Amino acid sequence: MYNFNYFFKKRLFVFVVILIFIFAALLVRLFFVQVVMSADLQAKALDQWTRDLELDAERGKIYDRNGATLADNSTVYTVYVRPNAVSDAEEVARILSEYLAVDFDKLVEEIKAHKKSEITVARNVERYVMLEIMSHEADGVYFSSKNNRYYPYGNFLTQIIGFVNSDGAGQSGIELYYDKYLIGLDGYSLTETDLIGKILNKGATAYIPPVPGLDVNLTIDYKIQSIVESAVREAASTHKAKGVSGVVMNAKTGEILAMAQYPSYDLNNVPREDLMELFETSKSALISSVFEPGSTFKILTAAAALEEGVVSPNQIFICPGYRIVDGQRIKCWKTKGHGAQTFVEGIQNSCNCVFMDCAQALGTQRFYSYLKKFGIFEKTGIDLTGEASALTIAEQKVKTVDLARIGFGQAIAMTPVELLNGITSVINGGKVLTPYLVSSIVDANGKVVLKNYSKIKNASVSQKTSGLMRNFLESVIKNGGGKAAGVPGYDIGGKTGTAQKYKNGAIAQGKYISSFVGFYPSYDPEYVMMFIVDEPGTGIYYGSIVAAPYAGKIFSSMFNYLNIPSNLSDDDLSDMVEFTMPDLRGMTYYDAEALMKKYRVFCEFEGEGEIVTYQLPAAGSRITAKSIAYIFAG
Repeated sequence: MYNFNYFFKKRLFVFVVILIFIFAALLVRLFFVQVVMSADLQAKALDQWTRDLELDAERGKIYDRNGATLADNSTVYTVYVRPNAVSDAEEVARILSEYLAVDFDKLVEEIKAHKKSEITVARNVERYVMLEIMSHEADGVYFSSKNNRYYPYGNFLTQIIGFVNSDGAGQSGIELYYDKYLIGLDGYSLTETDLIGKILNKGATAYIPPVPGLDVNLTIDYKIQSIVESAVREAASTHKAKGVSGVVMNAKTGEILAMAQYPSYDLNNVPREDLMELFETSKSALISSVFEPGSTFKILTAAAALEEGVVSPNQIFICPGYRIVDGQRIKCWKTKGHGAQTFVEGIQNSCNCVFMDCAQALGTQRFYSYLKKFGIFEKTGIDLTGEASALTIAEQKVKTVDLARIGFGQAIAMTPVELLNGITSVINGGKVLTPYLVSSIVDANGKVVLKNYSKIKNASVSQKTSGLMRNFLESVIKNGGGKAAGVPGYDIGGKTGTAQKYKNGAIAQGKYISSFVGFYPSYDPEYVMMFIVDEPGTGIYYGSIVAAPYAGKIFSSMFNYLNIPSNLSDDDLSDMVEFTMPDLRGMTYYDAEALMKKYRVFCEFEGEGEIVTYQLPAAGSRITAKSIAYIFAG
């Protein structure tokens, strides 16, 4: 029998369940719309009922350590017309055509056509022009601001500061590395309109101000940077070099005080049309390129050998002009040999044989452990993009002949800043530092947001070894190949370097890198520098002649700028006495060497012959004991 009550109750139950489900779905949707989607829907509504103009945030400025502005902003404006808000098209067109390079008739036609809700009339309008237009109070005319990056000194600290793209985002250097601090937050001017974009009579205008980027304070000293920039350009011109670079660092803290290179370009005129040139000239050669250091690397070998006790200062080494290692004849730079010499004299003479012996006395395992301590197997951590790593032979694959070559700076390559950082630890008491370029980042109110401090990564050598090395390297300036870097009355230490370049695994004939590393004061170093000349093109390539003189000029200018007084001694005065360079041509190699020793002039010798055929400086030149002579025996 059909049960009507049962059937009705069943359908009622189903109906109630469906109704509950529908209400639940509506509640869920309402929650989703009002809570989850609220921000997005409000933004869409705001976009539909308002017209906005973007207000470009000012990018943070970049300063040197003393407050000199290195990267600034210039504000320009874009002029817009909103046809729906214009009451008199001819008047608006007349005003704008008077101040801007626009066609009156064409602009009137565009405004009256009402085909666009917004017409861009002109970009990059100067502030004084914008103010003149604004003074007419023409309806329907609006302005938005844009900040253009401007570099007051142009071709200055180029690779370190870097540049921005057309949107104001950092592309290289500090501009890229610290972009998130410099970028700022754009603002807006919002005006209420109807659905077709016409401004409401009583519509409100909201102004959301832009938030400027944070300012960056560098460790760079503008004056010292200028000194190094000048030396770099002079060396490039004088020696017709492929490239030149120089860096000055605080030996106690790791702060970079100057970093310059050639070739370079004006940051206000970035060569964007040639991407290959831009790539090559935008990266810092001191940080992003590796090189075989040559004799400057001998500082690390000497320090490790002293620290391990495998050599003593007065130990005698015999240099016949070569060593035979694994059956290979490895030449000293002075092919006729240095004869008998102490370890200290070996450093002054930069004798390859001495450092081959030191490396082999240490052995591969101990030598590599010191290279690790000096920071050669890892990046320095400097705050700049693109830092490269050293290229070394794997420890387990090092042969005896490889070890000998590494000892005097061959068969190993590293970045200049990596080498400088390792050498700095040798002369500062053994502290391996992290070099850095930015001291602090501050907001518009001067509040410090980020602060960089000196960081000691590890210890390399003892205070005793460090003290000995400082004395030995000071003797290189007084009596060795670094004389040209000396400044009378100042205690300077240092070492020259001359390295052959390689291409496709073979020596590139006639291509060299000349370098110098120096520090002041020698007894307690505060400043350490490196100067590198890549492929000098004048035929003379020794670091003592090509690089060291510019280091001396940099030191001298720095002492003058920093008001550091000299302490001239009788020895300094005697070194300054001028004499006439004798004519050495036709003399035997040994007679010429003996004569130059009488004058206390350090000589760089080249050639396999017995008779001198060429000399520099030329006979008759006025020179001092501080000079370096180049003698060729053909």
